[in-house]
Amino acid sequence: PELTAHLGYRLRQVSNHVSHAFARKLAAQGVTVAEWGLMRALYGKERLPPSRLADEMGMTRGAITKLADRLIAKALVSRKASPDDGRAQTLRLTAKGTHFVPRLAALADQNEAECFAHLSVRDRTVLARILTETVERLGLTGVPVD
Repeated sequence: PELTAHLGYRLRQVSNHVSHAFARKLAAQGVTVAEWGLMRALYGKERLPPSRLADEMGMTRGAITKLADRLIAKALVSRKASPDDGRAQTLRLTAKGTHFVPRLAALADQNEAECFAHLSVRDRTVLARILTETVERLGLTGVPVD
């Protein structure tokens, strides 16, 4: 069959477009998709250890540390020694980061609307169900950040 006959090919086309469009919107705000993912994971939560974030996001601790360093430099995240163990560290959003997340979430909603507005509510519901079932069947747990 032709390459375009494969569902994976079409999924990749759509995924690339949606992801790149969102990445451009975030870049205009000064953050990357990976940074957004970490900020979203911290949103509404108290301090979290990088190890827990790594587990939740399906990333290495080193990757979380690098992301946190970049977000700390942007004053969006703070790092503090754990009250339970002075050697361990915890992360949380700063006030600036907390106020920034809803604005970035609105960009995510805008991006999704731009990419899928042509679908009826029913079709979007069916597509979401199919993709969710596929993710579960494949056991995918990591946060897609690249």
